[in-house]
Amino acid sequence: MSSHVLFNTLKELTLDEFEDFKWYLQKPDIMADYKPIKPSELEKAQRRNTVDLLMKTYNLQEALMVTKMILEKMGRNDLVLKLSNICSGSGVSCPPSKRGLLQDTGVSKEWKTATSPAKTKTQLESLLEDLGLEHHSKEKLSLSKTLQIDKRTITDEPAKCNSDLPWYFLKKLMMVNVTARNVKYTSVCEFTCKTASDIDFDGLFDSLHSGDMLNPLDIVTALFLCSDGFVQQEMALKMSMCQFSVPLLLPNCDTKQCTLMLWALRDIVKKYRPQSLSESKGFIEDRIVVSELPMISFVRLGECSLSKSKILNELLSNSQQYHDTFVHRNMECGDSPRRISDGLVEITWYLPRGNKNMDIFSEPVAVANLRGDIGSFETQFSFLCQTSAAVFVFFDNLDSACKLLIKQRHNAQIFLVGNLQSTHSNRDALKKVATELGLTTSNILLKVKHMNDADFVKNLQKKVSDVVDNSKMKMQIERMADIAHEVGILVDEDCPECQTAKENADAITAEIQDILKYKEDELPLQGQIWKELTCLEKEEFRLRKVRSENIEMYKSDLQVQKTKLRKRQNSYDMSNKMMCFINAISSPGIERCYFLKWMRMNLDNLSREKLSGLREQYKKKSKDSENKEEIKEIDRQLSNSSLGTEHFFREMGQIYEASVSLPETDPSRRQLQHLPKLCARLLLDGFPLELVDGDASNIPLTWVGDILSQLNDLVSPKNKILVVTVLGVQSTGKSTLLNTMFGVQFAVSSGRCTRGAFMLLIRVNENVKKVLNCDFMVIIDTEGLKSPELAQLDNSHEHDNELATLVVGLSDITIINIAMENSAEMKDILQIVVHAFLRMKEVGKKPKCQFVHQNVSDVSAHEKNLRDRKLLLQHLNEMTQAAAKMEKKEENKSFTDVMEYSPDTGNCYIPGLWNGNPPMAPVNAGYSEAVYELKKNVIRTLGRCGSSANNILGFKEWMASLWNAVKHENFIFSFRNSLVADAYMRLCTEFNKWEWEFKKEMYSWVTQAETGISNFGTVAGKSEAFDLKALLTHLKSEACTVLSEWETKLLDNLEQYFKQTEGHVYLVEGYREDFANSAKSLRREIENSVFNQLTAATDIRQGMTELDRIKENHTKQLEDRVRGLIDECRKKKVKMTDDELGKEFDKMWTRTVNELSFSKQKATNVIAIVAYYLRDNLSRKGSHACELLSQKELKDCGLEPFKYTTEGLKEWLKHKVSKLFNNGDHAMALQKLADSIIHACTQFVSEKMERQNDYHDTYIQEILHMIDERLQNINDVKIDIVFEVSLKQHICGAAAKQFQKMHEDFIHVNDPYRCLIQNKDKFRADFKDVFHERDQCQKKAEEFTNCCLMPAVEDFANRTLGPDIIGEMLTSQQFSNRMDCQYSILLDLLSKDDFKNYHSYIWSYEVYVKKWILDQIVKHFSSGSATFEFEDRCLLSSISSINNAINKAKTQKSGSLKTFVEVVCRELGDKLVISQDALGAFMILNNADQEQFAHWLTECVKDMAQALRVKFKKTHIEMKLENLHVKPQNELFTQLIGCGKQCPFCKAPCEAGGKEHTKHFTSLHRPKGLGEFRWDGTEKLVTDICSSSVNSDTRFRCNATKGEWYPYKRYREIFPDWDITPDASLQASDYWKYLLARFNNKFAKAYKAEPAEIPATWKALESKHAEASLKKSFNTK
Repeated sequence: MSSHVLFNTLKELTLDEFEDFKWYLQKPDIMADYKPIKPSELEKAQRRNTVDLLMKTYNLQEALMVTKMILEKMGRNDLVLKLSNICSGSGVSCPPSKRGLLQDTGVSKEWKTATSPAKTKTQLESLLEDLGLEHHSKEKLSLSKTLQIDKRTITDEPAKCNSDLPWYFLKKLMMVNVTARNVKYTSVCEFTCKTASDIDFDGLFDSLHSGDMLNPLDIVTALFLCSDGFVQQEMALKMSMCQFSVPLLLPNCDTKQCTLMLWALRDIVKKYRPQSLSESKGFIEDRIVVSELPMISFVRLGECSLSKSKILNELLSNSQQYHDTFVHRNMECGDSPRRISDGLVEITWYLPRGNKNMDIFSEPVAVANLRGDIGSFETQFSFLCQTSAAVFVFFDNLDSACKLLIKQRHNAQIFLVGNLQSTHSNRDALKKVATELGLTTSNILLKVKHMNDADFVKNLQKKVSDVVDNSKMKMQIERMADIAHEVGILVDEDCPECQTAKENADAITAEIQDILKYKEDELPLQGQIWKELTCLEKEEFRLRKVRSENIEMYKSDLQVQKTKLRKRQNSYDMSNKMMCFINAISSPGIERCYFLKWMRMNLDNLSREKLSGLREQYKKKSKDSENKEEIKEIDRQLSNSSLGTEHFFREMGQIYEASVSLPETDPSRRQLQHLPKLCARLLLDGFPLELVDGDASNIPLTWVGDILSQLNDLVSPKNKILVVTVLGVQSTGKSTLLNTMFGVQFAVSSGRCTRGAFMLLIRVNENVKKVLNCDFMVIIDTEGLKSPELAQLDNSHEHDNELATLVVGLSDITIINIAMENSAEMKDILQIVVHAFLRMKEVGKKPKCQFVHQNVSDVSAHEKNLRDRKLLLQHLNEMTQAAAKMEKKEENKSFTDVMEYSPDTGNCYIPGLWNGNPPMAPVNAGYSEAVYELKKNVIRTLGRCGSSANNILGFKEWMASLWNAVKHENFIFSFRNSLVADAYMRLCTEFNKWEWEFKKEMYSWVTQAETGISNFGTVAGKSEAFDLKALLTHLKSEACTVLSEWETKLLDNLEQYFKQTEGHVYLVEGYREDFANSAKSLRREIENSVFNQLTAATDIRQGMTELDRIKENHTKQLEDRVRGLIDECRKKKVKMTDDELGKEFDKMWTRTVNELSFSKQKATNVIAIVAYYLRDNLSRKGSHACELLSQKELKDCGLEPFKYTTEGLKEWLKHKVSKLFNNGDHAMALQKLADSIIHACTQFVSEKMERQNDYHDTYIQEILHMIDERLQNINDVKIDIVFEVSLKQHICGAAAKQFQKMHEDFIHVNDPYRCLIQNKDKFRADFKDVFHERDQCQKKAEEFTNCCLMPAVEDFANRTLGPDIIGEMLTSQQFSNRMDCQYSILLDLLSKDDFKNYHSYIWSYEVYVKKWILDQIVKHFSSGSATFEFEDRCLLSSISSINNAINKAKTQKSGSLKTFVEVVCRELGDKLVISQDALGAFMILNNADQEQFAHWLTECVKDMAQALRVKFKKTHIEMKLENLHVKPQNELFTQLIGCGKQCPFCKAPCEAGGKEHTKHFTSLHRPKGLGEFRWDGTEKLVTDICSSSVNSDTRFRCNATKGEWYPYKRYREIFPDWDITPDASLQASDYWKYLLARFNNKFAKAYKAEPAEIPATWKALESKHAEASLKKSFNTK
């Protein structure tokens, strides 16, 4: 070994790595005992100079040691390994490291000391280590490992070292890329410009050596040795497609054994047309291992100057189509020494296409090629001699090999092929051998001088052709196993798992003669019964045949029929074959895989044979036009003659689904519970699962769903998936495209196209998970659209739409195969696809799409097809508009409105699959490369949307609800599945939290503002405004600022919410605008409320200002008189008793009161004010409204309960007509509406009355606004002006009387004279105390505490406790959003099982729900601890503020008690409202000492705190709720009732979040009879449910249709803001079905109707079914 090895090693380093290498050489601490090289010497040193420095500084061994040490530190173990191999190969002994610098790794083991020599590696072990495959020599490479998506499969990074080569080969091979064998890794070389004088000839010459490169055959051999049988089979299949030779005999150079690769070759199926079938245009299709073909073998004896493999390639190629089938020395790395592949026998096949001018051989022939000298591989040679029709022996010199040729037992003709142009040729030896073997000149082929390669190959072709045409020696590869056993060759199929699996598969398939009969006998459940079940299922959803029948009765009959069919299925015993099948797939992993492969191959063979015969019959019969019926029957058989493993799994699925319909305790059901887990394991093993049954066009949801659940259990928590699907016309290569992209094996042979849809699971490697954010990729292959077999059926278009909608809905990216040349067909496909994408947009899912144009091979295709892409976009836009019109979503004008699509990046052009003419054409390299680019683009796109990856359970839920939605209707498509519902519920819950935070903040702000207003102009007032008007303006401005901040915060929260990646937020993207509008609406609503409260508080305070001035003046005059009386009494200098003082005080009081002027407060005529506002409100309704209003005085209204009656002939007719409309009694509906509005308004008035404030005009304005809003929400009952006027008169009349009383009570309470008289006793007591000069400190402190502070603290607690209670209730699940609230209410009703409760809920929804909410609050806070916690927190805050105020007042040292108290009040002015009456009374005659007063006040405050705590604990929750300023039950109702709209048919309340949603919906619709609908003529309550009606052909009429009949399907034209989705499941409405069935008679009596006709299935429902339906409808686990 010379220095050039070091130089070559350094050339492998990048520029940066080389600089690092030099840096290491300079460092003493790194070089340890080795002498470092000076930096000055290394500074400008290039690689060559550095090697010279190494050799100059160290000897060869040390230089090698230093280089290896530094390379290890740099992490370039590949170069260390290469140096080690070269070193060991050259005999250089390397010393041990001096200080243990080399770790004890696989790399450094070769450098152990002589005392512990390393074990010598065999040639195979050494190569496997070079390739990084040593681990797989025992633990074989599996298919799941091979196919997993890792960094290598999606990057173009070239192989950099030997260990990259196997994966590089596999990556390309799995994508059927004919360049896969180009396995030379790329060295990173330094490219530096040098002058002519700097040319490095040594380096140039060294670089010409390829000794380091590995021969492709070694890599292929190593991979076959390291792979399990299924990877070997896959490799052989893909190599065959590339027209590569495949291993027939695989050598193991360590054991000197070789193996017949029978199993590996089993999956190869070939089609060809021998000359005998050229005229009939028939063809033969068969597995290659069972084809009877002559085999021609080519071997080498000794050295040979001819390239045998190259000659074979020329032999098998015609002049137009050359292909390197066999690796030869002139190929890339073909001249590298073979290390383990000598002894390999490869095989390939020449297959004719029936064209004399192009076929080289007229019949099919197998060609085998032995690598190496037959002298070294006698076993292989012997095997070939016994199995071949002819053996061609290539040689240069025959001297030493005569005995070898003679002693072999020959079944084959021997041909000698020599090169007389070689210097080693020996003619005498050739004659001798020919004589010994009895060969004629026709068996000898010599390349003589002046013969070129073309002539030589032509001669060889003629010899081979003669053998093929005349030989009787034909043998199946399958039969070669016996010969292999005889000569000591192993057979890969001999392993016990494979043999057992074969026996099990043969036991099931061996007796199949008639496929149709076999399916009927052995697989009966999937036949007609399953198809009938499918029809019934779809009819249950679509209701196309219901006609005029009662819908629910019709659905009940359908369910009964379904139950009977399931019973029929359960009546069948499981067939023996199915039992065998289930037992076989229950066997251990590898055996199960072998079994399924054997099954698939056996069944494919049978189907192929059957189809071949039927095609032949069809061809014969079609010649005669009179055979129409027979042709039709053959056509039917062609469609039904396929039999694959999917049929057995389908039967398994039906057995399982039928068992699920049995009781849970049934033994049959229990025995079959393990089946889904078996299939889940198979999915993980890489076997496809049938999603859509192609024959029945249905998904067995229970079966597939349970498999996915089991799969989720097996892989959790690594259960995130992304889905890729393909759509397109039949037979356009969709399955082939997926197979090429992902290396999988969807069925593409046997003359049958994919039916239905199949899914495969591919693992995603850890190094790609970060990119894709998923653990598995799901690949879905679908049957072709526009299938000729289905085209004759009436529902073929519907079938295509169903399939397209399903797969587009399931996928994250959809690959759409289209053919630009067929415009009409393309338009049909695009129409189907656009419908599917449009539907997905409506439910919030936004799959990506990629259009694939196949068979476009021009390199300028992308540019040339610019016009075509524009044309495609134009078509897409046209289709979008047409689809949008059909889907009633006409806002979508272009395809880009529906999804993200760019004509430049969304199209992929792929050339034709074959490079030449099959069957001898390899796969086009351009096809593989284009598909690889498509794959990278797909994965890049998925990486961008990876945040939306579903987990397996989410995929299951989505699939189930999507399929149910598809079953409802093929075009009008709308659904809210559990994932959408869950995402929507999360959004509602979050928005509710933000909404409450906003409201709570504004409650707090308004409370503080009202406190400021109440304290304005008093000693507690802090405002700097000079009057109340200025204060109001300031507060409104401040309110606007706070409101704007919170509105912005709400909108920001919403924006951030939709940016998150979890929680499937993309599914509710369509609702974002609704919630943004709701936030803005909430701001407007709160702003109006705040302004009204501020205005009312200001006006009331303004009214109180004059009263306070009068009271203050009276009090001051009284105080002066009392002080005068004190002075007068003291002047008498007579000791006066308390009685005498009392008498003197009374005289003075009477005299003073008489002297004071008390002008009596005049009450406002509130009734007149209310009448004014009512008239103003109705003035916009026209003159008739004013006329009606003037017919009755407001004071006479509201005295009696409101009753709306129909009067006169016109009203009587309306009453009758409305009943005809199935809308119940019109008068009853209006009465119900009136009762609801009256109740809400009465409650509003009561709340105002409880506040004991003065009346304000905003109160009546709010009432009228409330009435108008509720009347506008009604769209199913005609509101006439008579009803509106009478209702408003009634409500305003009643309210006016209440407000009048409230106003008069307020005047009475605040009358100055009354207030003065009320304080007489207190004044008298204070007079006596001052006269006697008693210490008033304690007494006055108690008075101030009890009369001023305690009421203020209690009032503060009552103002803050309401929001605290609301906040606490909103933390519970049942109040988190509207749907949870509805669910809780309905569940509570179910548990109580009381008709009165149900009736109240339906008839008086608002009243019932408010009472229910109140009950929940009482129940939650009944212990008192929770409210006490809030109250105590409020109390502590108040006490803290009071103590702070006292301490601040102490510091001012004014000496005046009045000043002290004023300071305290001012400090508390923004928190507490201190009564001015109490404060004024307290301040009179107050001579207390400030310091003593402060002391006693502090003590009294402590006592007050304790007293209030006791009071709070003792007061029951109901009493507390009555005193609250904010009523929790009302606020919770407002928050959870939403918009208040009800379903126009069944009156179920809207559950949509936010108030400004554009669509109303409810989770659970009811039988319309519960909304009082009855049948015309019979008066029976209607059982139809609107969620079924809207999907049927039935009609309705109501006020909104002006009495005209209207189809339910077009209900949106009448009620455009309602979204009534068909039931997500047939059990969704079981809750209300159970209820109506249970209380049918009671509801009929309450509604004065006849009981409904209850369907039989409803009567079987129990409470548990009702509860289950609730959970399903509200997506509750």
